[in-house]
Amino acid sequence: MEETRIDILLNNTVLSNFGLVNQMKLLQQAVRNRAATTKAVLREFHQGIELGYLPSISMDWLVILELDEEEKAIFQLLNQRYGAGEASCLAVAQKRGMKFVTDDRDARRYAQRLGIPVSGTIGILVDLIRLKVLSLQEANSILREMIHSGYHSPLEDLSVLV
Repeated sequence: MEETRIDILLNNTVLSNFGLVNQMKLLQQAVRNRAATTKAVLREFHQGIELGYLPSISMDWLVILELDEEEKAIFQLLNQRYGAGEASCLAVAQKRGMKFVTDDRDARRYAQRLGIPVSGTIGILVDLIRLKVLSLQEANSILREMIHSGYHSPLEDLSVLV
């Protein structure tokens, strides 16, 4: 049996958007066992649960990556500008050549400057439409629910992207 390559790094912004609307299973389907995150992101997510911002959601489906020494050094530099979750993900994505999935605009811009592929909540919803997991109407309904829950979406209708 062929081993699945972990090549997608999820940040707290995207995890939270899907968590807020109880659609973590859809996120799992979109990344198809290819996703991971860092301990720092997991800590941020659990803080959201403890503070009552997020429902209690198991993340046992997600691979949790340890930073190696070089990634820790990159993290220390990036953590001066970005939060721990973004900094840890950027360090890992940069070193390991992974796709970085976040809705943090500054972190996305930094990743793009380094040539790190980026996506976010909108990209995941579009992927779910392309995979025929969701119809356009279902994806737009979930997007509206995310916006209602506090997601600052760059658009309100996914039809312009599919």
